[in-house]
Amino acid sequence: MNYNLLMEDQIKNKEKEIPTLLLHACCAPCSSAVLERLSSIFEITIFYYNPNITEEDEYQKRLDEIHRFVNCFKTKYPVKVIDGKYDPDLFFNKVKGLEKEKEKGTRCYLCYQLRLEETAKIAEDKNFDYFTTTLSLSPYKNSNWINEIGELLDKKYSPKYLYSDFKKKNGYKRSIELSNEYNLYRQNYCGCIFSKRG
Repeated sequence: MNYNLLMEDQIKNKEKEIPTLLLHACCAPCSSAVLERLSSIFEITIFYYNPNITEEDEYQKRLDEIHRFVNCFKTKYPVKVIDGKYDPDLFFNKVKGLEKEKEKGTRCYLCYQLRLEETAKIAEDKNFDYFTTTLSLSPYKNSNWINEIGELLDKKYSPKYLYSDFKKKNGYKRSIELSNEYNLYRQNYCGCIFSKRG
């Protein structure tokens, strides 16, 4: 399934409507290329929600970088940021029993699910037209799983899920370029203690 083509089909002629999008973000570097690509089509609010990040200092550092980037990155429509609640116990409870599993396994699927479901709930509560996540920008994340979860949530909540595979069209490469241009902090692990050890 080419999720990038599905997304392009979804956003065709959207420039006339200016729909709202709640964009779950894991960090500023991943947000950068996604904002560049979508901010002329949607009114975007970034939702920073990542209970998988084990260390609070790391969590705050990534959040601060998102705020800094949004404040200096020029977009057609203003971009807002919602700071999600920091509660790593939510993540640990969700993946209990999977602590020894390798990266890219069931533990990661459940982590995507946790973050996307909270995004869908907030999107519904605040009457957004669409929701999606920057997670598919990373070559280390399973875009099929991310979009499968998004499709299921699309049936459960009123906002539409915006398909994504943001690594396509050199999205990941562009995020590295923008990170260098804006001197963004780029972490070398996803965020949980297991990926850091990995």
